[in-house]
Amino acid sequence: MKDPQHNTAAGLPEKDIFERLKSGEAVYATDPGYDKINETVARTLRLSQQLNSSDNVKDVRHYLSEITGNTIDDSTTVFPPFYTNFGKFTAIGKNVFINHACSFLDMGGITVEDNVLIGPKVNLITENHPVNPDERRALVTKPITIRKGAWIGAGATILPGVTVGENAIVAAGAMVSKDVPADTVVGGIPAKTIRKINHETI
Repeated sequence: MKDPQHNTAAGLPEKDIFERLKSGEAVYATDPGYDKINETVARTLRLSQQLNSSDNVKDVRHYLSEITGNTIDDSTTVFPPFYTNFGKFTAIGKNVFINHACSFLDMGGITVEDNVLIGPKVNLITENHPVNPDERRALVTKPITIRKGAWIGAGATILPGVTVGENAIVAAGAMVSKDVPADTVVGGIPAKTIRKINHETI
């Protein structure tokens, strides 16, 4: 049986399960290191209960900082309820606004840069499964990045591997499976370009 801590072929230490998860390798529940994922999920669920019972944004920032392992800046506002299954791979910038009932499934990594607006009931999903039924229980992930100044409309869903460019707008209810260029408005299912955004001096 292969030692989970070593690559016997190369004589090198095998990557940690978190590294393999975030790199997009298929990770199975039978993996010897999967207990680390389960421990993180259990901790996140406990902290999420406290976050979602908070009655002020300061406490929400505190618990979200605990969940992500990164300090959420005082300029950022997150309205509960906020849902995440993992949290460890979420990074949120400054002056971000996240409205009620958003879901961040972040095992593949979610980056929300500065000055982003995220409407209510937005889903950011970095996790997928193989098509083959015999392997479907495996996790396969790709990161999501929301660049500076982007606005994600209510009820939109961003799928694994998508980058939303700077100042782009994702219309309410859109299903985004491909990258969104900067300064572009997209909408629909699947999301398509509606128009470009012109920067005009008022």
